[in-house]
Amino acid sequence: MIVTTTDYIPGCEVEEVLGVVFGNTVRAKHLGKDILAGLKNIVGGEIEEYTEMLRDARMEALNRMANEAKKLGADAVINVRFATSQTMAGAAELLAYGTAVKLRAVEK
Repeated sequence: MIVTTTDYIPGCEVEEVLGVVFGNTVRAKHLGKDILAGLKNIVGGEIEEYTEMLRDARMEALNRMANEAKKLGADAVINVRFATSQTMAGAAELLAYGTAVKLRAVEK
């Protein structure tokens, strides 16, 4: 499965647009790590606990989006974008979305 932020795949042509596909996850850190992150906020520097959480959330959202595309029979997801929102205090949603497509190789 090809997943890209571009609107085309070199050497291929979009044969059919299957629709918009989504993948999302809502994540929160437990209180202990939240306190550590708060202390880091005072002294400065990277907050590794949140960096790790967001990296994992991005991968989960991408995987869920790709799985939705596979269910439609897609070869690729193009124009992939991410969005985030706070769903409640201490929890955030990460959403990945794009266009599921069937591809055809272009003869040269």
